[in-house]
Amino acid sequence: MRQKIAIFLMMILLVEQNPAVAQEARLSDMIVSNSRDKLLLYLKVDGAFTDKMRRAVLSGVPTTFSFLILVERTRGMWVNEEVLDLKLSHTIKYNTLKKEFTVKRSWEEDKPVVTKSFAEAQKLMCEVDNIHLISLNELQKEHQYRIRAKAELSEITLPFYLHYLLFFIALWKFETEWYTIDFTY
Repeated sequence: MRQKIAIFLMMILLVEQNPAVAQEARLSDMIVSNSRDKLLLYLKVDGAFTDKMRRAVLSGVPTTFSFLILVERTRGMWVNEEVLDLKLSHTIKYNTLKKEFTVKRSWEEDKPVVTKSFAEAQKLMCEVDNIHLISLNELQKEHQYRIRAKAELSEITLPFYLHYLLFFIALWKFETEWYTIDFTY
């Protein structure tokens, strides 16, 4: 009887494993830097484009990644003070007639990038480079700060009744874990 239960439990565990876990999106290479008067951030998302997502993008479905960035002043036993709460978005759309990708990044002030290369479009979608977070004179010297960031696939709004045909899009959803960097200014 115990052997049957053990075999049954093993079968459930094997069936319940999700193949999407093998390629889980995560933030990497997060770097905090500064210019003469600004705090800057660089980061990248790895594993964001699954095969299903690639196929849907190549069929013309617009896709948006959101990056959530928080800057807090840490205060030991007290509640952290929020200094900045920022949301960035990157949107990719493939024009099937012209065979070109348009990538819009919210922080680049309406300057969409148009490319014929899917690899280049993916790179633009997955990287945040040289983002001005906050002016250095807004930070207090000799205080501890924490920057937290995460990325997520924004909910896709499809044209009328298309969501019934493209029900598989719900399988795309991803959200990375928070990536945290502590620093002293």
